[in-house]
Amino acid sequence: MRYFYLLFFLTCVTVIGLAGFRDSKSRQPPIEIFPDMVRMNKVRPQTPSDFFADHRSSRVRPEGTVDQSKPYEVNGEKVLVNGKEVYPYEDAPMNTGLVTGTTNYIQTSPLAITRQLLDRGQERFQIYCMPCHGPAGDGKGITGKYGMISMANFHDQRLINMGDGELFHTMTVGKLPLMPAYGPIVPVEDRWAIISYIRALQRSQLATVEDVPEAKRGDFKK
Repeated sequence: MRYFYLLFFLTCVTVIGLAGFRDSKSRQPPIEIFPDMVRMNKVRPQTPSDFFADHRSSRVRPEGTVDQSKPYEVNGEKVLVNGKEVYPYEDAPMNTGLVTGTTNYIQTSPLAITRQLLDRGQERFQIYCMPCHGPAGDGKGITGKYGMISMANFHDQRLINMGDGELFHTMTVGKLPLMPAYGPIVPVEDRWAIISYIRALQRSQLATVEDVPEAKRGDFKK
């Protein structure tokens, strides 16, 4: 036991000798445990660099880089919210799903519902959502045959009542235990397009004959 106390004493002396007491001052430079974290190599624009084969420090943007100065577009047309363009860097409902300056989810999508938007949403839904949630959004996707159960049914009253902003948030960051985060792989515009298509699926299940144009009602059998 005495050797333990001796070792403990020597350890304390060593730590204090290296680190010093709290608020103590020294003219000696601080000890750098990981100097590469303190003194990192950095690129200086318009200067030579031996790191790259062409010896240029300034690089061309990688393919696929998102231009932060470019507003959102859907099918080649600029997205307008209340008559204004929306940019990726803005603290806006389109980027967050939240009412600006609050933690409250918005109730409806900031995008105008158009046929083009729904077509885009259907296409993206079939790629990212249908394997789990099924073509009708009822949670009966192909993954259910491989042991993945309890997929969300978009026709449940809870999800029908859920605001578009909360759906956007869930799609963006995911939800345990099975819902992955699609924010890194599905663009913002496409997430809203998918939500609009989900609402169309819900409407298709909840519609009544009164929702059908009068001229088309005769096409349905009683």
